[in-house]
Amino acid sequence: MRVLMFGWEFPPHIAGGLGTACEGIVKGLAHNGVETLFVMPSASGDEDQSATTIINASDVAVDTFTHTVDEFLDRVKFVHIGSNLIPYADPEEFSRLVEEERSRQVEDFRVQYGQKYKFSGKYGANLLEEVARYAMVAGTIAMQRRDEFDIIHAHDWLTYLAGIAAKELTGKPLVVHVHATSFDRGTDDMVDSRVYAIEKRGMEAADRVVTVSDLTRRIVINRYGIDPAKVVTVHNAVDFSGRSTVEVERGVKDKVVTFLGRITFQKGPEYFIEAAAKVLKRTKGVRFVMAGSGDMMNRCIRQVARLGISDRFHFTGFLRGAEVQHIFALSDVYIMPSVSEPFGISPLEAMRTGVPSIISHQSGAAEVLRYALKVDFWDVDAMADDIYALLKYPALSRFAAAQGYDEVNALKWNGATAKLKEVYESVLNQE
Repeated sequence: MRVLMFGWEFPPHIAGGLGTACEGIVKGLAHNGVETLFVMPSASGDEDQSATTIINASDVAVDTFTHTVDEFLDRVKFVHIGSNLIPYADPEEFSRLVEEERSRQVEDFRVQYGQKYKFSGKYGANLLEEVARYAMVAGTIAMQRRDEFDIIHAHDWLTYLAGIAAKELTGKPLVVHVHATSFDRGTDDMVDSRVYAIEKRGMEAADRVVTVSDLTRRIVINRYGIDPAKVVTVHNAVDFSGRSTVEVERGVKDKVVTFLGRITFQKGPEYFIEAAAKVLKRTKGVRFVMAGSGDMMNRCIRQVARLGISDRFHFTGFLRGAEVQHIFALSDVYIMPSVSEPFGISPLEAMRTGVPSIISHQSGAAEVLRYALKVDFWDVDAMADDIYALLKYPALSRFAAAQGYDEVNALKWNGATAKLKEVYESVLNQE
């Protein structure tokens, strides 16, 4: 079986858990006899291709699958997503503006037709523009390699239009993989309608929708109106080759409690800070570390200052690779207080290093981890109690660390991708 897979990032150059999951998936699929062609907007050349063949979309010219850009737009039913919306216009004015916008799009794309588009592969201000053009390049790749794959797999909203383009142009079935939704990234009033529309369109076009947890499956069914019969949960995993051992020297004797992740609303950093303040009222022999970056960084710094715990609280900025292992090796407790976490790989990584972990009930990982302590993200009193207990009761800490280590080592990508292969087979058997 051969899969054309669309992603946005791949280790070692990653911004979050999506790239790490994609690497685990292609390696697990290879173990299960499934070949993958992994397409990404901008490859650096140093990615591990032992289990997959990486296609750099920036190296592909859009010139092989259709005679005109108009034909492409009509054939793929693809509309370029502009950043300017027109909420107040009468029907006649709206039709005129839409036609002007379509003409502009055709002209813009004609400049790119027959040329290569250099993607940044980042998550910058022109992200929607890159998502749109990625779909055009995806169509080219799918047509050029249509004899090299049986099924299409697209990861998250960034690649859904690419998956749709590949399906429309080749007739091959499409599986979309939901690692997160708009409702995980913010509250209802913070949802970007353009992103939501792409998500919904991708899920509706897919022959099967794979979610990383039952929590996410419920969101897909209830918030996007997708038929439950085509939504399947395949939990994430982490592959380990034994205990992670990093030798570190502590500059202080204090215990260390760590938050590692994007400093955004979704990850619940403010609740972590509130719990930290409560713990520090009960004991002074502990320091709190917030590792990561995000749009709430300055707000969190001000919150720490307002609570008067700055001398016990440290911000490291974004960490990657060996730096992540280093901070885990320094930690006595890891906590993931996410408001909405489709899965959450970081607690598995922490438990692999023997760090007892606390996670929110509002995370997909809570569905598979028995030996992580669980609290509601908003219950900062319970969160503080759990942190204090793991710090002050060595027997509890040792038990959670030992059992957690054994537990996460049983969560292998080989097993998760065996289920994913079954999803592929069920789709292909319907053809």
